[in-house]
Amino acid sequence: MSTATVLPPFTAEPTESTAPTAPTEVVEVVEVVEDQAPGLESMVAAAVAGEYRARERLLAEIHPFVLRYCRGRLGRQETVTGSADDVAQEVCLAVVSALPAYKMRGLSFRAFVYGIAAHKVTDAFRVIGRNRTEPVPELPDAPVSDDGPEHHLLACELSERLGELLHILTPRQREVLVLRIAVGLSAEETAAAVRSTPGAVRVTQHRALNRLRAALGEGAVELMIPVPRTPADDD
Repeated sequence: MSTATVLPPFTAEPTESTAPTAPTEVVEVVEVVEDQAPGLESMVAAAVAGEYRARERLLAEIHPFVLRYCRGRLGRQETVTGSADDVAQEVCLAVVSALPAYKMRGLSFRAFVYGIAAHKVTDAFRVIGRNRTEPVPELPDAPVSDDGPEHHLLACELSERLGELLHILTPRQREVLVLRIAVGLSAEETAAAVRSTPGAVRVTQHRALNRLRAALGEGAVELMIPVPRTPADDD
């Protein structure tokens, strides 16, 4: 039915302010683990069963991390295919259409959604005719500590600085960081998505963060980058 593909309203994100330039302070990337959000299995099961409200809730749940992934790969600029936000909307609609296939594939739901998002982003890059591994002009959205306006301004500048450094990473390192930090996949989910192993994902992530630390230099303040915790991370 056509109503199954209607996206629920989303709260608009605050517009970035054009504030004066923040202090030119360098930041060190520090990996911090945090508990992953509760599973979506019950919501997914209801949506697969055809419950319209469950599909609406599911779309509202996945849209934020789909948007972070699309912006992390495509940036925020408009292209001939539209914006990253437009691609994110397409991904959400495609997820609804593909829900019946989820159980058969046996993937975690976030990895399932990522697979669809990755295909949509690849299609977008094909249309605009550029390499899909081209670095984006900004670091994907990530939670950071915000203790006031000064910290917010500094965080914005540091995020742009880190975005400029993404080009020093390999394509695989960029992909792993986007999935682990922006999308919030676990090491196991990321491994399934990129056809690797959890151990290899952790090594790739560690090397990527070390490369960013080296590029940012010594004597830097810390920027906390949360990474989802999984049981294997504690081993």
